[in-house]
Amino acid sequence: MLSKDLKLVFTCNLVGSFGDGLYAYLLPVYMSNTLGADSVQIGILYAVLSLFAALTLLISGTLADRYDRKKIMIAGWLAWLPVPLIFSSASNWIGMVPGMIMWGFWLGGPAGTAYIVTAADPSMLTLTFTTMSAAWSIGYIFSPALGGFLAGSIGMKPVFYTAFILYSLACLTLSFIKSQRAKNIQTRTENDYSFKELLKTRKLLIMTIFFAVLMFVLTMFRPFIPKFVADVYRFGDFEVGVLGSVSFASSAVLGLLLGRLGDRSGKSYALALSAILSSVSTVLLLLSGSFAILAVSFVLIGGSYLTWSLMSAIAGPMAPESCRARWVAVPQTVSMFVSFIAPYLGGLLYAFSPQYPFMVAAAAMPVMALLAVRLFRD
Repeated sequence: MLSKDLKLVFTCNLVGSFGDGLYAYLLPVYMSNTLGADSVQIGILYAVLSLFAALTLLISGTLADRYDRKKIMIAGWLAWLPVPLIFSSASNWIGMVPGMIMWGFWLGGPAGTAYIVTAADPSMLTLTFTTMSAAWSIGYIFSPALGGFLAGSIGMKPVFYTAFILYSLACLTLSFIKSQRAKNIQTRTENDYSFKELLKTRKLLIMTIFFAVLMFVLTMFRPFIPKFVADVYRFGDFEVGVLGSVSFASSAVLGLLLGRLGDRSGKSYALALSAILSSVSTVLLLLSGSFAILAVSFVLIGGSYLTWSLMSAIAGPMAPESCRARWVAVPQTVSMFVSFIAPYLGGLLYAFSPQYPFMVAAAAMPVMALLAVRLFRD
């Protein structure tokens, strides 16, 4: 199914995500317990991460349309290399700021999307994207537990050093893929697109608004799922961690299933089903505190982690080749900005009642599913 180059990209994602997962879930605890950061300071650090992620996506798109996409993808991992080392040497929460800035350099996002669209078999494009997403999910299934075990046994510094090694291996893996540049098709519509002109493109504008709303809904409720299970149903860290692993494992399996559905029946139907699964999962979450029911809920919520890859599968082929990276950078950037804002609304709703964010999502996601089929069916 995957070409040699895409198999290397898959391996890079798998190795890199395993390194990322070693400390990503533990980081808020590390900030609080080791560096003495309070909840406001932790929120500031993650706001910095989101802000720089949103800003660098447009930069990545521009660079990837002008230069070798392989080099931009490698540059994305090179930017991440110092991150765990900075975190390991921080003596207070201020010392984490440079690391959070570098962690927010998502240079590989639009460049990777454009690379995959061009390198993949067009008849299997959706499956290719969801397979790449599955690589990240697989990496996250076991790495948080291993990171927690290592941190409890020998401390966080070895965890950060191990993540650095895995980041380095991920970066090295990409050095073996073929170079790829945007084709220089000498027409105005293909070669002279500026971001201003791109934003005037009706189908790109509609797609950007749709995905921004969809990501807003997802990021409004999803960060509060572990807290809801702990606060309302009184489950401990271990049970919550197990449910999280269930969710990532499910995401890997659902990625393959939805990918095949998208290639056979249409990408819009795969996206719509992902939205429906998210809605059903929130309903189950609200209905019962039974661990078995919650496990089913977390299996279904795994489909929500595929939204970004399905968005790329829809947006990428629509774009002219010469401006493909900039094209996909527009909805990715706007979606990232709303992902920065949405948790605040979710937090306000949660403060009124823990059920409110999930009730809103349960009602909104079926509407988004219908819109997905209507807007992207062709």
